Amino acid sequence: MHPAEHRGLRELYVAARQLRDHWRSLAARLQSGAPAEAALLMAGSDLARGLIGELTDVTAARGLHGRPAAQGFGARLASVHSVLLDTALEVNQALRFAVLDVVHVVTLLDYLAVLADGEGDSALEAFLAGWAPRMRAQEEAIRAAAVALGAAPDASIAAAAPGLPGRVMHGAANVVGTLGEWVDGRAARK
Repeated sequence: MHPAEHRGLRELYVAARQLRDHWRSLAARLQSGAPAEAALLMAGSDLARGLIGELTDVTAARGLHGRPAAQGFGARLASVHSVLLDTALEVNQALRFAVLDVVHVVTLLDYLAVLADGEGDSALEAFLAGWAPRMRAQEEAIRAAAVALGAAPDASIAAAAPGLPGRVMHGAANVVGTLGEWVDGRAARK
């Protein structure tokens, strides 16, 4: 296995685990205010879980493993994202950031399929090429949901995190944004 393929497969563990955990956490936060979007996130999280499960067997046959380090790192990334970023975001912002999670996975699947083809590993190429359209469908669905929020501007700017933590962090983000607008306005006048 070429080092690029080895590193990429380990990165796929990280990215898929990050997507699985982040989307599950975000879905729970959005359940009451954006149930349709939460359902899409849960479906994507479940699909990422399936990818990880199948990836485990495929890579183990090649002497490569993704636990505990690679998947653990993905879980930590998701946790940081959920705690530090999502609690300060609006629903539309959180969904648009979630799109980036799955874009990373889809791009990685496509990249790794090309690497596997170059290495003559047709079984790995078929596995990766089979997962790419499944994850791409999740990418398209969550992107469409994020874009569609433009038709509901009041709902799109609601806090992504419910309860007191969401209100506090969302309010703090608004203060920082307002301050930034004031600084930019002053700078533009000079």
